Amino acid sequence: MGKRDDLITQYAEDLRNKCGMEPDMNLLTKVTIGCGPAIYDADASTVAATQEGEIETVKNNFLIKKLGLADSPKLMEAINAVIDTYGRSERNKYRAVVYYMLVKHFGKESVYS
Repeated sequence: MGKRDDLITQYAEDLRNKCGMEPDMNLLTKVTIGCGPAIYDADASTVAATQEGEIETVKNNFLIKKLGLADSPKLMEAINAVIDTYGRSERNKYRAVVYYMLVKHFGKESVYS
């Protein structure tokens, strides 16, 4: 297995053990690939949930640009719900896991088909 496969396995474990959900491995793989080289960078591979600028980036670059959602308070509610599910005290909130949960939350799996 390559490094990306190892990371996808790690993300799947986080979804199972920290988020209480069984991942759709095909979708998780596509979301991870969609994150590009960011998954290999220690800083970029995680979402700093306590930094407002980071949350705005998730909202603007992922939810609005990538998933094509309209800007509304529901976007921030979803991001907060995902962070709560992952665990606010969890130090490493992996970007691919957060994005995967947001895709599932909004039912936007078709973006990755």
